[in-house]
Amino acid sequence: METRWRRLIDAGIAVSSELTLDGVLQRILETAAELTGARYAALGVIDRSGVALERFLTTGIDPETRERIGDLPRGRGILGVLIEDAHALRLHDLTEDRRAVGFPPHHPLMRTFLGVPILLRGVAYGNLYLTEKTDGSDFTAEDEEVVTLLAAQAAVAVENARLYESATRWLAQLESLTEVGNALAGETELTPLLELIATRLRDLVDAELVLITLPTAGGDLRVEAAVGAQAEDLAGSYLARSGSKSGRVLDRRRSERVDSTLDDTEVDREISRRIGMRSGVFVPMVVGDRAIGVLAAHNKHGPDPRFNDEDLRIAEAFAARAAVAVDLADRVARDALRRVVEGQELERRRLARELHDETGQALTSILLGLKRVEEAKTKEDARAAAAELRGEIVKTLQSVRRLAVELRPKALDDFGLVPALERLADAFSGDSGIAIDVQANLDEARLPAEVETALYRIAQEALTNVAKHAGAGHVSVVVTRRDGSVTVVVEDNGRGFGATGSDGDGLGLVGMKERVGLLGGRLAIESTEGSGTTIVAEVPLR
Repeated sequence: METRWRRLIDAGIAVSSELTLDGVLQRILETAAELTGARYAALGVIDRSGVALERFLTTGIDPETRERIGDLPRGRGILGVLIEDAHALRLHDLTEDRRAVGFPPHHPLMRTFLGVPILLRGVAYGNLYLTEKTDGSDFTAEDEEVVTLLAAQAAVAVENARLYESATRWLAQLESLTEVGNALAGETELTPLLELIATRLRDLVDAELVLITLPTAGGDLRVEAAVGAQAEDLAGSYLARSGSKSGRVLDRRRSERVDSTLDDTEVDREISRRIGMRSGVFVPMVVGDRAIGVLAAHNKHGPDPRFNDEDLRIAEAFAARAAVAVDLADRVARDALRRVVEGQELERRRLARELHDETGQALTSILLGLKRVEEAKTKEDARAAAAELRGEIVKTLQSVRRLAVELRPKALDDFGLVPALERLADAFSGDSGIAIDVQANLDEARLPAEVETALYRIAQEALTNVAKHAGAGHVSVVVTRRDGSVTVVVEDNGRGFGATGSDGDGLGLVGMKERVGLLGGRLAIESTEGSGTTIVAEVPLR
């Protein structure tokens, strides 16, 4: 007896030296067989559902016999009894028990039997099974006690492995959610955000495919992001809102798990066949009381394609982030549109004021000039009135041309950024008397139209600020293209912001920042009292 307990202690030390769960369980299994004199031994670990085995280790059966037996047991018969009723069980003859379901072909004959639950704090993690003592006797109460102690060690090992697995899974979830949160703060494009969310969810729940669909103006759903099997074919496709599971989930605003798509009548059969859909989780993306999209994951990898409650919970967490991304993108788009409309209205008011104050008054002067021509009593008076009238017409024509250039310079469309800036500088210098130098370091290739327009408007606004506020005598405009970006620098020698009391947020600078921001660029402003102002606008070339 003392020798057996010493061997049990030695076995416990040996077991603790193993690093992997399967290694620990195999050592426990072999120790149990050795200490009880059993010819065959097996250890089954119950899965998280509590109704089937996720691991089944054996000793005493050679690889050839194991291969001939075929599939591992599924927890039926006597094994199922121990799973359902976690109590030790000793049998004199396994084959005579009415609960036994027999052995598969090529399975060794087994009669004497000892089964002990792997328990820890009342939770069953599996069972240890031993059969056929080498001396032909039955298993004893002492055997049961020894195996119970070994089963307790197995329970600790299984629990630690599951705790480690849970901690690792939670860490992965936290890292993924943190990555998505950082992307929400820094990414301005919606599609990359949704693809990131779909990718991280797919990794965490081990799904074959993740889709994010958003409703369209026409009422259908459009696949905005697809990651996994057949993703390229599905991205940008449409689902009928009334004839798809995603549409129903969007309307009900309630998460749903589908264990078998064949049994759910709401699943679109065509789409199901197209992507080989067997299971899925469907989660509405909700902001406030509005459902703005649906996140769906399909076909969990492995022999069982069903998703579990934890997978659904993870999907709901990611759906919440996706909803924030969509809502934020919608808000940004609405805000950008509002600012564009406000800018257009401000420009219209300015043009209306100039048309009224300058062009309108000039036309009135022309009318008065025509009247003087009509009322002239001599040819000399008529010629003088006509000459004066001609001057008014020329000034009016110049004013109209200037307004046309401010609206959209033809040179920008026909020749590009640098010629348009040179013409702008000539006109500005002629009107203001301020000397302007334009320098360019660009290759022959034209810049994208939206980049040319943005940089031209920024330079135009900067020159307008110089004329109105800087009191400068000289301005330089430098355009440079390098390292995948183009930069415009406008520098004057005026009084700077300090003398005017400006904090840099006025003088049209907010509009400049918005123009650059829409193109993913940056705007830097440097100003020192008495030393002028420098504006640097840099835009990436994609």
